[in-house]
Amino acid sequence: MVRWCTARRRVRSGRCRPPVPVRLAAVTVVLATVSVLPGGAALAADPPGGYAFARDAQWIEGASGAANAPSLEPGRTYRGPLPRTGTLHYRVELDGASDTYVSATAVPGEGDELTAVDGVRLSVEDADGGTCSSDSASFGAARSPRPVTAWGVRAVSAGGTRCQDAGTYYVTVERSRPQDSPPDPWDLELTVVSEPPPARTGATRAPEAWDSASPGPLTGEPAHRRGGGGFAEATTVGQGAWSDDIRPGQTLFYKVPVDWGRQLYAAAELGGTDSGSGYTTGALRLALHNPVRGEVVDAAKGYTGRGVTAALAPAPPVAYANRYATGERVTGMRFAGDYYLVVHLAAQVADTFGEGPFPLVLRLRLGGTAQTGPEYAGKSVPDGLFELSALERQAAPAGGAAGEDDAAMTVLAVGGIGGGSVLLAGLGVWTAVARRRAT
Repeated sequence: MVRWCTARRRVRSGRCRPPVPVRLAAVTVVLATVSVLPGGAALAADPPGGYAFARDAQWIEGASGAANAPSLEPGRTYRGPLPRTGTLHYRVELDGASDTYVSATAVPGEGDELTAVDGVRLSVEDADGGTCSSDSASFGAARSPRPVTAWGVRAVSAGGTRCQDAGTYYVTVERSRPQDSPPDPWDLELTVVSEPPPARTGATRAPEAWDSASPGPLTGEPAHRRGGGGFAEATTVGQGAWSDDIRPGQTLFYKVPVDWGRQLYAAAELGGTDSGSGYTTGALRLALHNPVRGEVVDAAKGYTGRGVTAALAPAPPVAYANRYATGERVTGMRFAGDYYLVVHLAAQVADTFGEGPFPLVLRLRLGGTAQTGPEYAGKSVPDGLFELSALERQAAPAGGAAGEDDAAMTVLAVGGIGGGSVLLAGLGVWTAVARRRAT
């Protein structure tokens, strides 16, 4: 073993202690590879290319029945296992005024053999077992392992007859088709958020008319922006064209601040390749998720080795009254905040066209005019979830050419890197101070 001993660095035990910079490097490695969870539990960081779970996720294991269901709290993110069989139960205490949203993101193993109809199912139920809402998400025709997200809501309304009272509610999560599902447990990420009621009663019907025509695609040279590995690590982008590379089996996450009254249009372009020939079903998938992670709309395209584009069908402008409509493409656009664009390239692409990486371009346009949202009678949990910051509004102009908000989005992207960079910067200062002291 290499020893760094000098007379000054020998500790009382007689063992050698490495110099300060070396010790700091070791600390950096440990902090970069371990996520500490509330309650003292720690999990190793997710492998490169895998789903990036929230760093502050609390470990939780669902119960087989309601009697011993663990509690979920609004504003927190949880992580746990999703077994092949059985229904997991969780408990949540709700008031009689706020709307509450729960999401479950299931992450299968990279090598899992999946069916098109397998996936995750989530339900929100009252204390009597009545269903408040339910949703499911499947892997689709591509059958490629990727994160799939289902969401549920307990909504309070003036004419509601079920799930309106304060009290105990239950969240159930299970695989959609366990009999055909892989045997190993999947990873599961759960979120719970709360939306306060409006201070004044507004429209109780969804807008009947909105512009459903797709505008012309944005042109121009795309700016490079590396996609994140999960919802919690999503990279902030705005109107413009953004480039990246993607490998078969990989899923990239981007978040777009969308204000009240704004309308988001998005398309993903996968570049061509000279390697291989054939056809991969549903190879390129693009999906839009709202601020509570509920999927709003998606598009998928097959791949023959030539360039292909997956464009989302237009969704309506963001409006509070959209929640009173039918159809996820309208009801999902019910609040302002950070929307998520999730891009997946099917693992089966590698079988025919190689491991890549393949060039990817994401083109976004924000239509409509920013409006004043509802005046809430309280704060969301977490706070500020359904509103945009001043910087986000500045980075989302009313119109203009592609890439015009690149400078502002660069600031947002750098700011969104998170505490890891702040930690490394602090360690760098620590090292410099230690060196000066040694001198």
